[in-house]
Amino acid sequence: MSRLPSSTYRLQLSPEQDFAAATDLVGYLSDLGAGALYCSPLLQPSPGSMHGYDVVDPTRANDELGGESGRTSLVAALREAGLRALIDLVPNHMGVAVPAANPSWWSLLQLGPESPYASWYDADLSVPILIPVLGSPDDVASLTLSDDRDELHYYEHRFPVAPGTADGTPQEVHERQHYRLVDWRRGNAELTYRRFFDVSDLAAVRVDDPEVFDATHAEVLRWVAADPDVVSGLRIDHPDGLTAPGAYLRRLRERLGEDAWLLVEKIASLRPDGTSEALPASWPADGTTGYEALREVCGLFVDPRGESLIDQIAAEHTGTRERLSIAEHTAKRLVTDEILVAEVRRIAALVPSGDGAQRSSTTTDGEESEDVVRDAVSELLAAYPVYRSYLPEGRADLELAVDTACTARPDLAPAVRRIRAAMLADPDGALTLRVEQTSGMVTAKGVEDTTFYRWNRFVALNEVGGAPDRFGVTPSEFHAAAARRDASTPGAMTTLSTHDTKRSEDVRARLAVLSELTAEWGAFLRKLTERHPLPSPSLELLAWQSVIGAWPLTEERLGGYLTKASKEAKLVTSHVDAVAEVDEAIAAWPAAVLGSAETVADIETFVAQLDGHGRSNALGQKLMQVAGPGVPDVYQGTELFEYSLVDPDNRRPVEFGRRRELLARIDGGWLPDADDPDGATKLLVTAAALRLRRFRPELFWGYTPLAASGPAAEHAVAFSRGGAGGRERLVAVATRLPVGLEAQGGWGDTVLPLPGGAADWTDVVTGSPVDGSAPALSTLLARYPVALLVRPA
Repeated sequence: MSRLPSSTYRLQLSPEQDFAAATDLVGYLSDLGAGALYCSPLLQPSPGSMHGYDVVDPTRANDELGGESGRTSLVAALREAGLRALIDLVPNHMGVAVPAANPSWWSLLQLGPESPYASWYDADLSVPILIPVLGSPDDVASLTLSDDRDELHYYEHRFPVAPGTADGTPQEVHERQHYRLVDWRRGNAELTYRRFFDVSDLAAVRVDDPEVFDATHAEVLRWVAADPDVVSGLRIDHPDGLTAPGAYLRRLRERLGEDAWLLVEKIASLRPDGTSEALPASWPADGTTGYEALREVCGLFVDPRGESLIDQIAAEHTGTRERLSIAEHTAKRLVTDEILVAEVRRIAALVPSGDGAQRSSTTTDGEESEDVVRDAVSELLAAYPVYRSYLPEGRADLELAVDTACTARPDLAPAVRRIRAAMLADPDGALTLRVEQTSGMVTAKGVEDTTFYRWNRFVALNEVGGAPDRFGVTPSEFHAAAARRDASTPGAMTTLSTHDTKRSEDVRARLAVLSELTAEWGAFLRKLTERHPLPSPSLELLAWQSVIGAWPLTEERLGGYLTKASKEAKLVTSHVDAVAEVDEAIAAWPAAVLGSAETVADIETFVAQLDGHGRSNALGQKLMQVAGPGVPDVYQGTELFEYSLVDPDNRRPVEFGRRRELLARIDGGWLPDADDPDGATKLLVTAAALRLRRFRPELFWGYTPLAASGPAAEHAVAFSRGGAGGRERLVAVATRLPVGLEAQGGWGDTVLPLPGGAADWTDVVTGSPVDGSAPALSTLLARYPVALLVRPA
């Protein structure tokens, strides 16, 4: 892969941070040592979009970012700086919130099956397309017609009128259209087009059709072909939503060429038996965007010895010890039974009856009722150990799902096994594809967007791609995973923070300290929850961990987060069924907490106990990621300590001016103190590692674990790269479990034997020479809790 960059820097583009702003940042990114700019989607999205994932026109660059001229100026600046670009592409869906902004959707609504775009969307055109936009069924009476009678209006919403159908009242005209405007509550159960999860404003696109693929990819592929020396490749958003992701990626690889970088935004699940999911062998992708690396790196700094006390604290507070697997199953069934009802019904209609024929709407003796079949579909979807099974390669995962569903619900076993048989008989059939598309939706909504807001014993682990019931990652597990990545997917991305993570890497690093200060955490929680109760014990656990993890917080940021978290948890309120008194209590909580001088003092005292250790963890995480195998990504702003919660909090503007100033000081010879208030130590470590990757790429191959020796050996994690058999030329070492290290009096006589015996090693973080073949960690890590050593060839 000649176009593989040394690293990436993720930038969230928006009307407030457009192509011109990105172009202005190219010099800073080059100075930082980044190898490529990793952009959020660049195609035309819905008006005012702040993220770009709601593309409405795939044939042009986003006008609100500066259009094609702005994009080409950015590419030119990257070329001049010697940097590459990775483009985020959204093939699964398009934005339909503003029909007039989306030419293909407008045409489909206006002309129905006769539209030239009739094949674009995964929609049932034999019936009117349901648009769940009305506030209530009675709001049909509020429809009006434009003066020229070419459009139907519902307040600010505009919809096309089919030719020759404009006579009569607005309601009469509405009944003649290829669509129906309906109560928004009908979307979950009756929607006639496939959407992105439960977002009705994002309609699924049929890129499995070669003509649709060509039409929706032509512009981005033109960008890649026009500047192959700059545009390294593509990051594919949500491939699990595609009808046939393997076929899609093979077609895309053919168009991109073998040397392009191709990544998929895919969560590689950790199965119940502890094995890690791998991408299907038939996928011509270089790897994922790195959520599995996030779990491994962050888990390394969690003390597994704290699990029993953390578990006890959570159980005492909530009054339950519910297993994660039970919580996930409950949440998944909520999704199948209340949110993705239309999808389940569509699948059930495809399930053959007992004689092998497609089911009819009637029931004969010996056949299951439609309700039983739907229940069986739901139970199977809820039992998947991974997001999707990718038949025929993923048959073992399907079999595990079937066994789990049949064990949990023996009454449904005949129907579940018949679904399995039909899927195996036709891996490319409609039933199989619908089940697989929907299983990923059920898992994402049930686990990431529900369970991870409910099962809150230790939320440092409640992360996208995470495993909250696996309390930490041992060094041996970490090293094994890193070695596999180096050997099998060296082109995969690694990450610690993304626009989709529930909390930033530094929040998780600080919260990891709770695994070492369990008694102190329990005392803090008991005191503060008694003083400031919330309507849900689970929400209280989440709220207080979020407060201390992201401190300092404003009332606005905390309020926005708790509102979202409580709605996603769906325990005491939700987006669909809001409970006014609960919402009011949650909304009032941030002001009460932050307005109490006593409470703020307690928070600051406790955070002070965590902060230094949290920074040590954060530096260790960053070095392990950036120096380790794979292509590391730095999410915008996280080169300094950055304490954000879930979006939109993690998309706040970044103070790049301050980062430029601090980097210039570092380049002038300044070595910030470990407790520098600006977090410049993280910038120092990040820049040192990124620059080494960019300008000394020969150092970043191979992977050998290194073991410290001495009384505090368990508190060091290290590896070597850039050679083999003692000839390695790079060593990275970090401190783990810093509270325990401090409690035992520090490093003592602990040393780190370096590969190859005595040599002229230099710590590129501090610029200091390293003495001896087994330097004392008390000396090597005297200034910072990490070191990055290099020796000449």
